[in-house]
Amino acid sequence: MLFLHPMDFLRKLTPTKRRGNLGEAAAARYLESRGMRVLDRNWRFRQWELDLVCKDGDTIVFVEVKTRGAGTMGTPADGLNRKKQERLVKAASQYLTKKDLWDEPCRFDLAAVVDTGSSMDVEHVANAFDLTGMNI
Repeated sequence: MLFLHPMDFLRKLTPTKRRGNLGEAAAARYLESRGMRVLDRNWRFRQWELDLVCKDGDTIVFVEVKTRGAGTMGTPADGLNRKKQERLVKAASQYLTKKDLWDEPCRFDLAAVVDTGSSMDVEHVANAFDLTGMNI
């Protein structure tokens, strides 16, 4: 049986996908260092996906991770538009149903990651958006 080193997997990815995976790993480490517990990474159900699902005290936190290179046009937060927010809410609904967690408080956070070339700088935005006026 052949086993690949984890870095072999990353080397085979496109540069954008590789940066995204590294950004998600940096965000997970950052959140854990601040007391959150990562429950799931890249959780998928059909067309729905959640980057990170964490627990912050009693609250389930759905974290969207947006990674950009330093000096690129726009900020990581620019990628969290209304359409993306609606997709996240639908994915979170599926997660809560599949895990039978509808009685748990939850929120939506953003981890904005900037790849400087020498490090991954993470900015955490708690309660990045709410459900007011959403088409869900």
